[in-house]
Amino acid sequence: MIRRLSRRAFVGSLAALTASPAIFFKPQSAYAQKPASPRRIGVLIASARSEESAQAFRQGLRDAGYSEGRDVVIEWRAANGDYSRLPQLAADLVQSKVDVIVVSSTVAAQPVQRATSTIPIVMAVIADPVGSGLVASLAHPGGNVTGVSMMMAELSAKRLQLLKEAIPRIARVAVLWNPNTPYHPKAVEDLKAAAHSLSIKLSYVGVRTPDEFDPAFSAISRAHAQALYVLEASFFFTHRTTLLKLGSRARLSTIHGDRTWADAGGLMSYGANVGNLYRQSAGYVDKILKGAKPGDLPIEQPTKFELVVNLKTAKALGITIPQSILLQADEVIR
Repeated sequence: MIRRLSRRAFVGSLAALTASPAIFFKPQSAYAQKPASPRRIGVLIASARSEESAQAFRQGLRDAGYSEGRDVVIEWRAANGDYSRLPQLAADLVQSKVDVIVVSSTVAAQPVQRATSTIPIVMAVIADPVGSGLVASLAHPGGNVTGVSMMMAELSAKRLQLLKEAIPRIARVAVLWNPNTPYHPKAVEDLKAAAHSLSIKLSYVGVRTPDEFDPAFSAISRAHAQALYVLEASFFFTHRTTLLKLGSRARLSTIHGDRTWADAGGLMSYGANVGNLYRQSAGYVDKILKGAKPGDLPIEQPTKFELVVNLKTAKALGITIPQSILLQADEVIR
């Protein structure tokens, strides 16, 4: 009797299993989680895209644990120094419904801010975010904008001082500026204040388009300038090769903010490392993708600045750079 009942129970259980296999043998695909779609990051650059800066930004994302293609997709847009293209490029990124937009400069940030009040905006290389009206303050940006400020206007006087220390006999310096670059008027005022104490006479030459380069250098020649101070702007950076050739032809000592200029033949550069700023901006992207509100993230400023001196250029110009400058330099190009 016991054997019969056991067999009957077994057969009944087997029938139940056969009738409802899905209850016990759920397909493996039903347990697998559907992979999340990669987050989309827009990057708007006012100048030509720099591979070094792009790689620095990617490294910052990798440091935060992101893999490009798997976790994030980057949408690059570059105006190549043509500021008139920026509004359309900004609108294109907004319409693409990216999760966050990284901007390279004030002229890139402003059209993006006009195009969206909801998509977070991260500044990578911005001179004066408060003065340009992008944020309410560095500590409490508010709105949808945060990121890194380069403090470029504050560095203008320091660069002029370094130029005077490197070439003590300098008395006349031409300043190349772009009236279309938002922070340039403030930088011009900073230079005026510094020049008086350094016994330097400044002449200002405004340039908005490449067609104005030759007339600008003719004006610089008429002013008998001994050196050229190039205010940082995406437009000038895009055309740096042309500007350096014109400066060399005029035998002008030049000083710049970004070391890329000194690497390419400028006499000196002093400023924050742009690659580091892009890497730093990736940290903001990480926080925002994890849910932080941009308006709650304080704006950071660089704490380290690089002095680069190109001794090959100094030799070609017949200039002996004092030891005091060489000892301060982070790098000397020989």
